[in-house]
Amino acid sequence: MLERLLVVCALLLAAQSASAITIYRFTDANGVVSFTDQPVKGAQAMKLRERMVEHIDSQVRLNVKKAKGTDSLYVRNDLYAPVEIELKLSGVKNVVGVADQVIRRTIPARSSERLIALSPQIPSKAMAYKPSLRSIVGDPQRGLVSNVGGYRYPLPWVGGPFRISQGPNGAYSHVGARSRYAIDIAMPEGTQIIAARSGTVIKTENSQTGRGANPSGNFVRILHDDGTMGVYLHLKQGSVSVKEGQRIVVGTPLGLSGNTGNSTGPHLHFVVQRNVGLALESIPYEFAQPVQSLPNFAIGGN
Repeated sequence: MLERLLVVCALLLAAQSASAITIYRFTDANGVVSFTDQPVKGAQAMKLRERMVEHIDSQVRLNVKKAKGTDSLYVRNDLYAPVEIELKLSGVKNVVGVADQVIRRTIPARSSERLIALSPQIPSKAMAYKPSLRSIVGDPQRGLVSNVGGYRYPLPWVGGPFRISQGPNGAYSHVGARSRYAIDIAMPEGTQIIAARSGTVIKTENSQTGRGANPSGNFVRILHDDGTMGVYLHLKQGSVSVKEGQRIVVGTPLGLSGNTGNSTGPHLHFVVQRNVGLALESIPYEFAQPVQSLPNFAIGGN
């Protein structure tokens, strides 16, 4: 029983850094399974990386339209949410129209916007420039003024009671900006996950099997009316029952809890985030009713 709780509690989550960290899993003489970031004789080393990976490159794209010697650079946002973009131009030669080689802008949902028009300084010679685009979901202006503590979240599941296996600022893994205030709830695979706040579904993943290629596993991201976003991670493959662009209310079924991505036991990872300026940041929140906590065995707690 103890080992089962330890495995559920020891959620293999990545620190928010570009490089991987190594966690060691070992069993002591009494058969107790523990995890540590220090090498231990006979321990199994496990590499952990960034756990939240959401690729939006295919939905936020840079398009170049050429007409009468002018290159017009547009960004197309196909997401059902605003995105903040940063366009950088490097290697600029024989170009006029570039007042600033770094352009930041917020592009509304489902829209296209022209960022800049470039033309040759010497018409008989070709222009040279290399564009690179970076994008983050959410409107930073709305995210920064959102009322962080003004909403208490109903429990985003049906059934239980279940327990928190790792809470905010967990020293084991909830240490990076994106997941500092996340909460992990240990629960059986197949538990119904429901929306804890109304909003619009803006991103889903439903095809991950087991650990899969995406550390987040299968997930649902919802944009709330105040600009914050709720993310429900590690869902069961094929269970996501909502679609991008769908308007949902509190209690709408989203999918089933699973064990996909960076996870060694069935659980739900729930986090609320906002765009704080080309970066996603988790924010503190409270559930509307108490949830019991397990001791954090993963970091040597009692």
